[in-house]
Amino acid sequence: MHTVVVGTTGVTASDVLAVARGGARVELSDEAVSALAAAREIVEALAAKPEPVYGVSTGFGALATRHISPELRAQLQRNIVRSHAAGMGPHVEREVVRALMFLRLKTVCSGHTGVRPSVAQTMADILNAGITPVVHEFGSLGCSGDLAPLSHCALTLMGEGDAEGPDGTIRPAGELLAAHGIEPVELREKEGLALLNGTDGMLGMLVMALADLDTLYKSADITAALSLEALLGTDRVLAPELHAIRPHPGQGVSAANMLAVLKGSELTGHHQDDAPRVQDAYSVRCAPQVAGAGRDTMTHARLVADRELASAVDNPVVLPDGRVESNGNFHGAPVAYVLDFLAIAAADLGSITERRTDRLLDKNRSHGLPPFLADDAGVDSGLMIAQYTQAALVSEMKRLAVPASADSIPSSAMQEDHVSMGWSAARKLRTAVDNLTRIVAIELYAATRAIELRAGLTPAPASQAAIAAARAAGVAGPGPDRFLSPDLAAADAFVRGGHLVEAVEPVTGPLA
Repeated sequence: MHTVVVGTTGVTASDVLAVARGGARVELSDEAVSALAAAREIVEALAAKPEPVYGVSTGFGALATRHISPELRAQLQRNIVRSHAAGMGPHVEREVVRALMFLRLKTVCSGHTGVRPSVAQTMADILNAGITPVVHEFGSLGCSGDLAPLSHCALTLMGEGDAEGPDGTIRPAGELLAAHGIEPVELREKEGLALLNGTDGMLGMLVMALADLDTLYKSADITAALSLEALLGTDRVLAPELHAIRPHPGQGVSAANMLAVLKGSELTGHHQDDAPRVQDAYSVRCAPQVAGAGRDTMTHARLVADRELASAVDNPVVLPDGRVESNGNFHGAPVAYVLDFLAIAAADLGSITERRTDRLLDKNRSHGLPPFLADDAGVDSGLMIAQYTQAALVSEMKRLAVPASADSIPSSAMQEDHVSMGWSAARKLRTAVDNLTRIVAIELYAATRAIELRAGLTPAPASQAAIAAARAAGVAGPGPDRFLSPDLAAADAFVRGGHLVEAVEPVTGPLA
């Protein structure tokens, strides 16, 4: 099994994916263990002094003015975890919780938190045992970190609350730890606070969304090319010299991807035939501009994610010179903004995709295709309601594009008076990515059927490869009306699994 070693300088996006989705083992580097021990010595020295230090010998948030005596400090750390584990609603997905835990471990191992090496090792042991704390949908405002979600993870570390075992069964966390020979942690000064203060949940969801969108944008370039082909459009608008004079990188990449898919097609270039038209509609002609802008948004989001993956997010932090300083680095604004930006870009990509599908189904705009791509229009409804489903998904995407980060709701007796709502931005982006996958799948379903209805004209070799792979995967072709939902589900699985990209790349070469 793949192993990810956590050091003091952060982790990579591929590390997060390996642990969250691939079940990779986690190990602490010797450097990390040494840094943990050194920072802990600083915290213990400060704890022994009579002067109050936030997070070490005081209360938290609006209660930070109270000095806590030594005999109550262990109780203080337990209490902050128990009281902050106040989430409600549906359980969060296993991969999200694993990413959350792994990223908190990343910060702990930086040597800036003051957590003992044994606590960090227990976090790794829980991940390696496949134990996943039960985390709920609601409870994070994205400031002071993802407090409730991280608290539920810390609760498992203490052997309390509920968790999911490697077999998917939810049991008391203490039972699961015992079954895997893991001793619950007795938290000491600062440790409870250090386990809760971070942008780890929203960051983990950003990393996974970027991975999914990378494949999805390639898939959308392919389906846009298939629709262009099915509509007898022109590929001249994809010429590199046209995109070079407006040098947005993503736009050039999307145009190049589409051009590679269309190479060798007999369907393109017929826009001057029976019903001459000077230009294709915007949804066809401007596909690279819209998808390209989304790609450039992803580039910016990756920059933010990489910076965050290299960060140590905690409050207070232990500095190399021995100071323990309060700070505001836990604020989720940088991550929240790009999560919202990605949802906006995804909504627009879904919108232009649906417009191409609608054009394929409209006999007045499809340039010779049967109404709704039906076998016997009137007797058959064809893909009429598939487009309704796509339109409903697009409408939902537009609602999900409303930015969560534009909101703030004060909390903690006005101590935390401006929050990021980054967790909420991440949760809605996950839904948006799911919906965009379905929208692209419906375009694939319609475009491949339309191409097969163009008798006498040979599609591009890449298009033929896409159609053959889709049909082999259970995405059915033209014919009389049938129960449509299973066909659409097959198309969704085909796109979601990256199989559309896999089908064309042997012909086109790697898509960017």
